[in-house]
Amino acid sequence: MARSPVKDAARPAARRTPLPAATHQQAGQPGTPAPVRARTRDRAYTSKDLLRAHFSTHSDVQRKAIYVRLFYTDPLERVDLVKNGIEATAVYQLAKDMDLPKERMASTLGLSRATVDRKASGDAMLSKDDSSRVLGMIRLLGQVQAMVEESGNPDGFEASRWVSTWLQQPSPALGGRAPSELMDTSEGQGIVSGLVAQMQSGAYA
Repeated sequence: MARSPVKDAARPAARRTPLPAATHQQAGQPGTPAPVRARTRDRAYTSKDLLRAHFSTHSDVQRKAIYVRLFYTDPLERVDLVKNGIEATAVYQLAKDMDLPKERMASTLGLSRATVDRKASGDAMLSKDDSSRVLGMIRLLGQVQAMVEESGNPDGFEASRWVSTWLQQPSPALGGRAPSELMDTSEGQGIVSGLVAQMQSGAYA
């Protein structure tokens, strides 16, 4: 019987490949992990498999596990995912997970709400640029969730809700700008990811 990426991604930590440190740096980009393929036991699921599984499950535990797996996927695999496009309905699920209005989610990522609605109604894929920004938000949620799990005290913590609130708060490191103001470009998302990595100590008390 074929394994499910949803069930495998959510297996107890003892059965999974250990997660690498969340603050590993790669190619000079802060907060970017070393290349790690999204592996579950003896099978490697692609980012596309995991993304499709994420938006088809109703389990919060499984979605958290998949966010983490997508954070650790190989960069080249992420490039392929973006080029092939991410389903427009992913924007709706992100908004739901982060408890944000769909309009605000689209605005934060620099997306046209009308375009998202049109493509979602036809089960179409987002453009490469739009897919890249959506994937950036997904990986930010996975980054925070992974860091909390590594802290050893993830019970009761909702990474998606924490990120949603934190993104709106002005940051001295950004000259008083809120991180959400940078989430509409890939360069800005890299900066935000770096800030999260620097906040690992004592950030979730």
